[in-house]
Amino acid sequence: MPGVAPFGAALSLAPKVTLASLFSSVPARTAAVGTPRLTVGLLTGCVQRLVFPRVNAATVRVLSAEGCDVLAPREQGCCGALALHAGRVDEARAFARRTIAVFERAGVARIAVNAAGCGSSMKEYGQLLADDPAWAERARAFSARVRDVSEIVSELGPPRAARHPLPLRVAYHDACHLAHAQGVRQPPRDLLRSIPGIEILPFAEPDICCGSAGIYNLVEPEAAQQLGDRKAAHIDAVSPDLIATANPGCTLQMSAAAARLGRRRPIRHPIEILDASIRGVDRI
Repeated sequence: MPGVAPFGAALSLAPKVTLASLFSSVPARTAAVGTPRLTVGLLTGCVQRLVFPRVNAATVRVLSAEGCDVLAPREQGCCGALALHAGRVDEARAFARRTIAVFERAGVARIAVNAAGCGSSMKEYGQLLADDPAWAERARAFSARVRDVSEIVSELGPPRAARHPLPLRVAYHDACHLAHAQGVRQPPRDLLRSIPGIEILPFAEPDICCGSAGIYNLVEPEAAQQLGDRKAAHIDAVSPDLIATANPGCTLQMSAAAARLGRRRPIRHPIEILDASIRGVDRI
């Protein structure tokens, strides 16, 4: 297999940022439908906000439909996950302090994250700032309130919003930062199974990384491409209508691998699929 240069790998994975996505945003506050059950702060993220704004929009709609007041503070920025992945610990700590302060001011009971890499880092703020006397306890308290969006949907209990059928065969890929780092495996599957008509397809080696792994696909592009191609082949073998995963890095990595295989199957976040079901939308 020919070598893959890091710059070439970065270009092959580079997402499309449109003018619309560059300026898209979710409301600073979205009221719950019906009696509020929970006040949730949404991390809008960096890659998610610029490249996959539809995921943030779907997250807000679902949480609102399920009885959450959703706050998306305008002053939030990067959570520090990418800096942490790159070993820039002091930079990651600075981002963490800012993120904690922003959501403290918002006064939310939970912080919802729809990017597994971000959620993993934010749940570890307590360790990241453990040696900072001014921030250690605040960081621990913050991390205790961080949840993947699928966890929040699960914690809310019986669904409030009706689910419309979606007859889809779905291959769900466990993002490593969600399944391995956070131990969150069942909530995304339960979220998908709450939709009538969804069939979750098993495929080979589900626990093997797709090759994204934070910034691994940028610093070790050849090995990452091999992992991506392996994952794409296993998923292709079950011929799904749709691929679901809960991390933007995985989405970009698997899209590139599927393209090399000559496949153009849509890849969506589980929350987008649930949003389509609640809204009664056929196209996802």
